[in-house]
Amino acid sequence: MHGDLWSGNVLWSQNGVVLIDPAAHGGHRLTDLAMLELFGTPQLGRVYAAYEEASEWLPNEWRTLIGLHQLHPLLVHAELFGGDYARRAIESAGYYT
Repeated sequence: MHGDLWSGNVLWSQNGVVLIDPAAHGGHRLTDLAMLELFGTPQLGRVYAAYEEASEWLPNEWRTLIGLHQLHPLLVHAELFGGDYARRAIESAGYYT
């Protein structure tokens, strides 16, 4: 488990993908996928497909939980940086109410 995976931690090379992170922590597995989607990463569809293939624990309809796992980072970014993060957090929270 990584917990805060985002595109800045994913390096693509001719030999494949390399994950780096000087501040990894043990967060929820779906949070990694949510962070990749939240901040954008190349080949996200391939990442999701590979994760589904390799994982035995993904719940049914796991993709519907991505927004829930994005909510906390969206709120933190809304407080720190403003911009569109607050609107996105409200939209994400609204989906689960």
